[in-house]
Amino acid sequence: AVGMATTFLGAQGSARFLEGALEMSGKSWIGINGDYRAAKKEPRAGALSWFNSGYYDSVAASGGIPVLIPPLAEDADLKQLLKKLDGLVLSGCSFDLDPIRLGIQPHPMSRPMVKRREDFDRRLCQLAVDLRLPILAVGAGMQTLNVVCGGTLHAHVAEDVPKSILHRDAVESTLRHVLEIEPGTRVDAIYGPGEIRVNSQHHMAIERPAEGFLVSARTPDGVVEAIEVDDERWFCLGVQWHPENESASALDMQVFEAFLDAASGAPAVVPFQRKKRSPARIAGRRAA
Repeated sequence: AVGMATTFLGAQGSARFLEGALEMSGKSWIGINGDYRAAKKEPRAGALSWFNSGYYDSVAASGGIPVLIPPLAEDADLKQLLKKLDGLVLSGCSFDLDPIRLGIQPHPMSRPMVKRREDFDRRLCQLAVDLRLPILAVGAGMQTLNVVCGGTLHAHVAEDVPKSILHRDAVESTLRHVLEIEPGTRVDAIYGPGEIRVNSQHHMAIERPAEGFLVSARTPDGVVEAIEVDDERWFCLGVQWHPENESASALDMQVFEAFLDAASGAPAVVPFQRKKRSPARIAGRRAA
């Protein structure tokens, strides 16, 4: 599995890197947003952007060229950049979307991300959706995608979902659980048959998927683990687990491979075509 070493870039260094980065290439250019820390009072503690290496290593291993995106201030600059990209990874975060901003009661476990990070992620996501870029949204990135598109979130799964299983272990970082994958979805096409277990380290989750999205995987307790746009012509997939993490399985790399297939416009090994779901199955899901 891909490692989780971290790359640090100052804000000015990131901008200079991007300025000359986009040249002609046979590979797909994939944007990746990073984390952000505001300047601190301690000496040599200026504002900082950083990127978990699992994201860019996974993109590179799947045949793409990663482009690390700092939190640009101007939408015009961001849109100019996005128009040069072939796809976007909305990365996760160890902090939460701000519950107050979401209109929900903060939980004692809530740890809101820095405002500049959340503001930028929302703008980045909205512009990418408007451009219909291929999108892979991971962890908090999936939650951002859902919120930007009109969906809602649970503040704390352990209290909001009756009889929920463990989704985050405060001690161990290797927690895994089973997925219940919806047949006929992209996630189904990516993973295929058999029992699938994925890593888990979250306490917020999707409550109501945004309009135009369908749930493509849940855990046995009903918690949403993956959403995708209900349009087979547009790859826009969100997963709550972390396929880029060192705790991911070899199968999880297929998520990035399918994403890169879509970004490059190349036909997948098994072309995706959404299967029609029976009314009875859909009704059963809604009742659940």
